[in-house]
Amino acid sequence: MPMYCKTTTALAAWVILAPTAQPIAQPITVGVTGTMSDAPIYIAAKKGYFSDEGLDVNVTTFRSAADMVAPLGTGQIEAGAGSASAALYNAVARGIRIKIVADKASSPPGYGATKILIRKDHVDGGRYRAPGDLKGMRVALNAPGVSNTVTLNALLKSVGLKYADVETVNIPLPYHVTALHNKAVDAAASVEPAAAIAVRNGDAVAVTSDDEILPNHQVAVLIYSEEFAQRRTEDGKHFMRAYLRAIRFYNGALRNGRLDGPNAEELIAILSSATPIKDREIYKAVTPTGINPDGSVNAGSLAFDLAFYASQGLIVGKVELGALIDASFVESALKALGPYRP
Repeated sequence: MPMYCKTTTALAAWVILAPTAQPIAQPITVGVTGTMSDAPIYIAAKKGYFSDEGLDVNVTTFRSAADMVAPLGTGQIEAGAGSASAALYNAVARGIRIKIVADKASSPPGYGATKILIRKDHVDGGRYRAPGDLKGMRVALNAPGVSNTVTLNALLKSVGLKYADVETVNIPLPYHVTALHNKAVDAAASVEPAAAIAVRNGDAVAVTSDDEILPNHQVAVLIYSEEFAQRRTEDGKHFMRAYLRAIRFYNGALRNGRLDGPNAEELIAILSSATPIKDREIYKAVTPTGINPDGSVNAGSLAFDLAFYASQGLIVGKVELGALIDASFVESALKALGPYRP
């Protein structure tokens, strides 16, 4: 009996003194395009929101959201952030199973980051006075079947013009600035920060933006792979909680259509570290994109865009948009975090 008691006491002491085992962080790779609207991903990584949820998140930069689709389909990456483009919908039509789970960029009033730019010499010289004057102009876009093509079409349609009434040319967004400066195009449907830079350089005038043309336009989305959504559901819920916390921090940096809120300086520092844009003055000049602080996507806007892509002959096959959108992760995060209160 004494021996038993001694052993028991020693064992109890070992249990008390032994370090508590830490849970292993769950590895997740998320794809971004290195743009300002990737801010929630960068915020969640920098401020420790992902680690708070027990996640070890690796952020990988892709050339475009279209390049993320195949890795998402094969489960090489768990999540991706980018445009809900024709390329994405065609991948879904081919059987690649992914889920649209949250907002990544949208255009509430005052936060239209997609701008219609007109060369300043055309404005000064009277070639452009109103949207109807776009007829016959050469307009820079970045690709067919992306959100700014829908914005341009909606503007043209509002003044009785057709998409074919302008000549569109596809130029990567950063080069819109050069194309306008060199007078290689007459106009551009561009996205910040290219728009702010072209205006600041004196080469263009921003005549309207997507929050005026298509209020609450769903410009980009957060996407989960099938594996992540269906087999790692709890990790997906943890990721969404961190993501929504980051969106809310982002919204705390916004004021009057600028990065001028209480969190602005910290956000600019995070973006300057994570993206190619380092100039603080550019961040102060841009119109930041909106991101819904409660995370939900505008399904009607996605359907509107999809219909336009189909009308342009860009969709091959059938896409069931209702089956593609999964709101359950946002709903779970809102139960934990509650609704947004500025």
